[in-house]
Amino acid sequence: QVQLVESGGGLVQAGDSLRLSCAASGRTFSPNAMGWFRQAPGKEREFVAAISRSGDLSDYADSVKGRFTISRDNAENTVYLQMNSLKAEDTAVYYCALSVRYGLAKYYHAYDYWGQGTQVTVSS
Repeated sequence: QVQLVESGGGLVQAGDSLRLSCAASGRTFSPNAMGWFRQAPGKEREFVAAISRSGDLSDYADSVKGRFTISRDNAENTVYLQMNSLKAEDTAVYYCALSVRYGLAKYYHAYDYWGQGTQVTVSS
């Protein structure tokens, strides 16, 4: 079984930065893509960013391009999401996800394991 634990969320003001971390443990099954999704109250879970196993490929939602950066440290089984220039509309619960089937994916159903989520609140 795989466990994903997110950390780094919190309450910040618009324009501030946060760095989310997600540590994977257990049987990681040579994970391929890792990604971040978010879900705001009353809305569906949406794709934020994804990164390939080697870290050489990444993909972002249009709403976060140029502000968020995803990275990973395979030695530490950890993926990060650096979030800069935060906006009130970035407020959501952020979820880390791991795929054993896909090299890079932006779709919910491509991911096999999920973390419990970490709350990010941006005040305007």
